[in-house]
This record gives sequence, structure tokens and C-alpha cells, in this order.
Amino acid sequence: MEFNITYKLSYVALICLLFLSPPFVSSQLNYKFYDSSCPNLSKIVQQGVRSAIANDSRIAASLLRLHFHDCFVNGCDASILLDDSSTLKGEKNALPNKDSARGYEVIDNIKLALEEACPCTVSCTDILTLAAASAVYFSGGPYWPVPLGRRDGLTASIDAANNDMPSPFESLDNIAAKFTAKGLDLKDVVVLSGAHTIGLAQCFTFKTRLFNFSESGKPDPVLDRSLLIKLQRVCPNQADSDTTLSPLDPVTSTKFDNIYFKRLVNKSGLLQSDQLLMGDNRTAPMVISYSRFPNLFNKDFRESMVKMANIGVLTGRTGQIRRNCRVVN
Repeated sequence: MEFNITYKLSYVALICLLFLSPPFVSSQLNYKFYDSSCPNLSKIVQQGVRSAIANDSRIAASLLRLHFHDCFVNGCDASILLDDSSTLKGEKNALPNKDSARGYEVIDNIKLALEEACPCTVSCTDILTLAAASAVYFSGGPYWPVPLGRRDGLTASIDAANNDMPSPFESLDNIAAKFTAKGLDLKDVVVLSGAHTIGLAQCFTFKTRLFNFSESGKPDPVLDRSLLIKLQRVCPNQADSDTTLSPLDPVTSTKFDNIYFKRLVNKSGLLQSDQLLMGDNRTAPMVISYSRFPNLFNKDFRESMVKMANIGVLTGRTGQIRRNCRVVN
């Protein structure tokens, strides 16, 4: 599969040389950006995402996470998709991404389909943005229109990936500061954390809560006792369990809903950073509201996703339209 993708992308690069840049390049995102140049864009992306989810139910959460990890590092520019090269050290091996970020091949396949339909036209950044929205929708979550016209970055930053991404081990204040630095606010922290309604987490991301949370070596006293016992069986206190996976929401791990917030109210959040949202007077009321009113969560999630997808975007003549999402032209 990798050989075929590489071969086809090389062919695409040759074809692109025959095409001129689009005659109109907008400096603003808009909902009709590709209406003339690639009218079947949404359909092609949705088909690619739907097919990927049918083969791997985890991929919806992975695509959503990939989009988040891209936008939080130097803006939404598809830098996370770049492979290491002799002149560039990419973000794939940064601590938040190494051995956990996935879905790259889904974007590759969608890119190939789009290059056949409308060569040298759609950016990898817009593909990733649309794929994340489709992943939520096909998981039972809300649909939202995506303003388009982003262009792809020319570089990546492993240092920014290591430093700018919120960590499950950080305090709420630190996480909020990282969101604020990107133009987001505390409400966005709560809302976007709701993405953890789908997907899995490796044991090392929460194991300290199970065994050595305090100086006395006892578990996190906030964690529900019955859940603690279950998790200790799944993630025993030994190194070889670090990469074992556990659902962030074991009730509906592949369905986008508001059960995540209900579990926080019941002291059953998996990650420490998630449970902190229920332990802070600034964020607890929002958690409670979203646990009671799923439509409110869906509405606010749509709005926060659009805000996030606007972080540091490249438009107009800045950046480029990559022929291969893994390398700069």
C-alpha cells in the first residue's frame, strides 16, 4: 500500500506541473471556495472518511485528533502530515504524536482521489479540516459547514509540537494558557475536550491516577472506586502495560455524544486533565450543562471547531497547495 501511494503521488507531482495556479486566489476563507474548481470536494472527502471508518472504527477519533494536533502547532497548515527529510524534522515523532497519532494514510488516499478529480487544487490542510468534520458527523455527532481556502505550510516544528500541545498531566491553568495563546478561551477548553467522547487512550496517559497519584503512593481519590478497580486490571502497575488502550468513554466509545460529560459528573473521567474540568468552579457549570443538554454541546462544539480551524491559517499567496501531503513541493 505504501509503495502504491508513493508511486501515485509521484505521478500526481508530474501531472501538477502541467497545470497553472488557479486564476483566483482568495485571501479569506469562505464556504464556496472550491465550488467551481472542485465541486465534488465534500463528496470525495466524505466517501474517504466513511470508507476508513467502516474498516477501522477508531479512525474517526484519530482524524479528529490529527486536526487538533495540527492546528495547535503553528496554526492549521498540515505541518503534522510532513515526513522527516534531510532538510526538515517533522512533528510525527514529537512526544504527543509518536506512536499515537494516526490516520495519515486516510488523508493520503483522499488526496489521491482529489488529485484525479481536480489536480493541484485542494490543500492538504482543507482536506484534514473536512475529514475531521466528517469523522464527527459519521460518528453520530453534529454537522457543520466548513469555510475553506487554507493553504499548506512549508515547514514543521517538532519543538512547538512538544511544547504547545496540552498534556493530560497538566493543570487546568496551564492547559487554558495554551488555548489562550491560540486565540481560544476556557469555554473552548471544555467544549473541545468533549472530543474525548470517542477514541482510546494509552495506559501511560492516566496510569499515575491508578497507583501513584499522591506522595503516599495511593490512587487518585477523585476517581470512582469501581472504575479504579477495572482500570487497575487493564493497566497493571508495570511498564509493559503502558501502551495498552482503554476507551475514553467505555459506554459509547465510537459514538459522538455527551456521555463523556456525564462521566465527568460521576467522577469517571479517564484522564486527569478531563476530570479537572469538573473540579474547578469556572468549568464545572459548563460540564454539568453539557451533561444535561446534548444539543447545547453539539452547538458549542460546532462553533469551537470552526474557531480552532481558523488558527494561524495561510491564505491567498502564502503557503502552497502540496502535491503530496507528506512533503513540501
